[in-house]
Amino acid sequence: MSGLRVDLGPAKEPLGLVRALQWFFSIFAFATCGGYGGAVSFRISCDGQPNITVTASFAYPFRLNHAVFTPSLTKVCNKTWLTDVHLVGDFSSSAQFFVTVAVFAFLYSMAALALYLGYLHLYRGAGGKLPLVDFLVTVAFSFLWLVSSSAWAKALTDVKISTAAPLPDCRPQTVVCFPAGVTPMGSLNVSVVFGFLNLVLWAGSSWFVYKETNFHRLSPPPVAAPTAGPAAM
Repeated sequence: MSGLRVDLGPAKEPLGLVRALQWFFSIFAFATCGGYGGAVSFRISCDGQPNITVTASFAYPFRLNHAVFTPSLTKVCNKTWLTDVHLVGDFSSSAQFFVTVAVFAFLYSMAALALYLGYLHLYRGAGGKLPLVDFLVTVAFSFLWLVSSSAWAKALTDVKISTAAPLPDCRPQTVVCFPAGVTPMGSLNVSVVFGFLNLVLWAGSSWFVYKETNFHRLSPPPVAAPTAGPAAM
């Protein structure tokens, strides 16, 4: 029979249990990164004028060079700034790569878990083809988690450096700029942790998937040749 056969047994084994953990933690990886939004603020003091607070808002995918300070700095402090001021840097490629890997890992782990729980007889009875494909995909995702998590960790460091930079063209004699705060990035730090946690889960699960392939299955012991009886006298 090739139909659905629901069996919760694999969920209690490492093969299914680790897949469930991968599905769960991949959600946190893309949610903590893709759902972030923050802002950088400065208080500006000009000669004879009250303090002015300017803010640049930014969010995923962290194209900081598109984040402009508002209200426009060209309208304050006797046009000290001739053009609008933006944050520095574009870190969208690393952020989007990380979120993309997390989303596809979520989808694949969910599909693989459904296969284990409903069609395990087909999975193990396909001549080793499905376990081999599963193993190769698991190894590929392990590599993708390594690359994307490392790239995003480096990009996050650069995001923090860019948002902590002083406001340009401030002149202490006439224009004084005070940092008014940056939105905490704790959730982004957590996203990096989840990224490397997913790396460990996917790399570790490759062993359990490998055990399902024909490469790991032991060949049957050779059949001993029958021994000849004693020669008749």
